[in-house]
Amino acid sequence: MTSPYADHLLNHIDGCWRPSSSGETRDNVNPAEVDDVIGSFAESGEPDTTAAIDAAAAAAADWDQLGPIERGTLVAKAGRLIEDRIEQLAAAITREQGKRISEARGEVRRSLAILDFTVGEARRLNGVTTPAEEPRTLAVTFRRPLGVVGLITPWNFPLAIPMWKVAPALIAGCTAVLKPSPLTPWTSALLVQAFTDAGVPAGVLNLVQGDRVPGETLVADERVKGISFTGSLPVGQAINGAGAHRLLRTQLELGGKNALIVLADADLDAAVDAIVHGAFGQSGQRCSATSRIIVDRAVKDELLGRLVPRVAAMRVGPGDQEWADIGPVVNEVRRQACLDGVESARRAGATVAAGGSAATTDSKGWFVEPTVLVDVPWDSEIAQEEVFGPVLSVIDCDGYADAMRISNSVRYGMSGTIFTQNPALMFQALQDFEAGMLHVNRPGVGAYAHLPHMGAKASQLGAPECSPDVWNFYTDLRSACIAY
Repeated sequence: MTSPYADHLLNHIDGCWRPSSSGETRDNVNPAEVDDVIGSFAESGEPDTTAAIDAAAAAAADWDQLGPIERGTLVAKAGRLIEDRIEQLAAAITREQGKRISEARGEVRRSLAILDFTVGEARRLNGVTTPAEEPRTLAVTFRRPLGVVGLITPWNFPLAIPMWKVAPALIAGCTAVLKPSPLTPWTSALLVQAFTDAGVPAGVLNLVQGDRVPGETLVADERVKGISFTGSLPVGQAINGAGAHRLLRTQLELGGKNALIVLADADLDAAVDAIVHGAFGQSGQRCSATSRIIVDRAVKDELLGRLVPRVAAMRVGPGDQEWADIGPVVNEVRRQACLDGVESARRAGATVAAGGSAATTDSKGWFVEPTVLVDVPWDSEIAQEEVFGPVLSVIDCDGYADAMRISNSVRYGMSGTIFTQNPALMFQALQDFEAGMLHVNRPGVGAYAHLPHMGAKASQLGAPECSPDVWNFYTDLRSACIAY
């Protein structure tokens, strides 16, 4: 056990770091060097999760009474502590998730931007005053905390995604149980430590490490009024179905199969820059990653002539090495999924133009060559289903209408991007994309910290995150008529 932060191997329940009640643990392994075991983290069961829910329920009334402005002050203090710990957090993200250290630092900075935006919203948790139908009557609306919430987060953004759930949950007056991915437990523990050090009271923010059982327990417990989940479509569907009988409120941000359209008049150099960033940044492990290029046949060869050498020259290596252009995928399961996706594409008639194999490096890790597949049929499995790795499909099209048809052919709708010099088509695309986050002539990943992070179709259910609309998840709206 090499972690210098022994407490962070544990759960955090009611203000205390605790082992799992069973004593079971799970090794946390560096994906760039699998012999590097970061630590053995708690593998929690139903009793641990129930204890965390007990603590959250007991803390709810006092936390509610504190009010949103004072709660926002504590959340802001946690942000200042995180800012002081940027290098510690970035190193933890790189070591347990694998992304390059520059990307990890960027994730910490984005987390702070999200926190700053959310703290600003603490003074705008407003209702409205409306006309009354009777004299001497005041008619108003106001917000109340939803209650205890379960926050279930993935491994690809182990700090930013917990942050964009924890910050609004606490400011809204909810108490929370955070259940991070078992692949990235350390970063979430450091996040919870910052909130604890900032003075957030015991029981308000609890941390339960583990795999399926803690999540299933959160969904099943009647005291948990809402589940905010980011992850795969099948798990999101399971959560929604399991909670439907008790009208559990859910906020689900799910998968993506995102397209970048390159029309015949596009700036190809800018498009290639955006493709490389969107498809291979963070090893393609983003819900908004660019996984499909839909390119007009008139410029396909010219685009590939610029793109393929760029991808082939990318250096694969550990994320803590500044020279590395692309790091590992998170584990062997994800590496095999990438390789299986390439084989599926070959069977469907696609050709590998770059990469296509496990990468050989001096490190013993889960590395995949950045891969470009060409002549991909638009309706093949690789063009329809998420791979979640550095595998890019290039699909031919004939003009704008054909490109948009192909873009919208998938069940997902996370992001959509178009490169064109035609102003009319720029704005038409904003109407035609069946996706939540849209981009024109820029990389098609994510959005600003103060713009809604959201999808459409099977990518999203419930209120968008990083948005004033998030309060529609974490609070109930009430109305009151007061006669005087």
